[in-house]
Amino acid sequence: MAQAQTPGIDVDRVEQDITAISRFGFNEEDRGVYRQGFSEPDMAAREWLRAQFEALGMGHGIDGAGNVWGRYGPEDRPAVVIGSHLDSVPASGIFDGVLGVAAGLEVVRTMKQNGVVPHYPVEIIATSEEEGRFGGMLGAQAMTGNLTLEWLEGAADEHGYKLKDAMTEAGLDYTKALHAYRRPETIHAFLELHVEQGPVLDLEKVTIGIVEGISGVFKWKVRMIGKADHAGTAPMNMRSDALMGMVDFAHEIQRIIDEEGTDKSRITIGHVACKPGFPHTVPGEVEFTIVGRDLSEEKMRAIANACERVLSSIARRHKLHFEYERMSWLEPAYCDAGLMQLIERKAQDLAYSYKIMPSGAGHDVQFFCNHTRAALIFVPSVKGVSHAPDEWTHWSDIERGTQLLYECVLELACEKVPAQA
Repeated sequence: MAQAQTPGIDVDRVEQDITAISRFGFNEEDRGVYRQGFSEPDMAAREWLRAQFEALGMGHGIDGAGNVWGRYGPEDRPAVVIGSHLDSVPASGIFDGVLGVAAGLEVVRTMKQNGVVPHYPVEIIATSEEEGRFGGMLGAQAMTGNLTLEWLEGAADEHGYKLKDAMTEAGLDYTKALHAYRRPETIHAFLELHVEQGPVLDLEKVTIGIVEGISGVFKWKVRMIGKADHAGTAPMNMRSDALMGMVDFAHEIQRIIDEEGTDKSRITIGHVACKPGFPHTVPGEVEFTIVGRDLSEEKMRAIANACERVLSSIARRHKLHFEYERMSWLEPAYCDAGLMQLIERKAQDLAYSYKIMPSGAGHDVQFFCNHTRAALIFVPSVKGVSHAPDEWTHWSDIERGTQLLYECVLELACEKVPAQA
């Protein structure tokens, strides 16, 4: 007689939780979610989550960085941490970040339902301010020791509103964020489940993405300076048109990637400002950003060096001066090979199709990769849409992703605890 299987996760409960969280900051007019870090909707969502932890009989709290945590299992052992975020960008969808938190709740519910008492505790953490309203990933940075008081006091949003003031208004002492550090030995493993936010899994009809690493990112602010002139009287061959210099660089991007990069390389000009910005004036100056990404830091440096060479050549050709500011350089982060193998094995057991892939977008997990064993699981985003009201992931894919997360957490949390020496 076949042995009865223990119940799996209940996707209806996951849907209920995601729907409940989506109401915090929901805008009826554009159907988007406005739950920026440390806003009233963000803090209300965190209180809602603490109430769920309470209902499940979990120990819970909020640390100095605003991370909300709930724990199921023994207090004296390192935790299997399921982490993601609750904050959103303006006019976001309902899944980004939230899926990882709601899936964590369902993992614990299912463990309790099946009478599983873990050797290693399972801890759900909703990190704070992941979307970078103030220029970082505050919660993950705080937990992994990547914060300084100087940064905390200087960080501000695009309107100049200080992070420390936002935290104070939310009832938090910003200096306590420096006390949110978690020593590596307190974390058995870190797992994040997230929507892909890109089109690959959806287009290729693949169920699961097993992330090998998070691309490194560099950001430059570039100025090309020529000479403003009359658009009617300045001959074309006598101009120092700064915008033409930027356009020529844009046309060189694919060649730079072909020669110096990989299929994982990305170069983007995301912001452009012309001066004086008048229709009848040749642009005398253009300021623009260059953001480069790759999973290899060596390739990132090769791309950056090529960008500099090409900019210099184009500036000479157009009689321009160019200067640039290196605004940031974030190294690639690589997921733990052992955890990746665990996810792959469990996906095979569940007969889910899967793909080993990089993440071009940043996630909380990247700060944990150099701190403890860490891994990231993707489920498909329909047409790759994210950071928009029409972001969508099918509930059947959420069910598979949450079931896979459960199987992985179950094995990690129930591993035999090493005997004391």
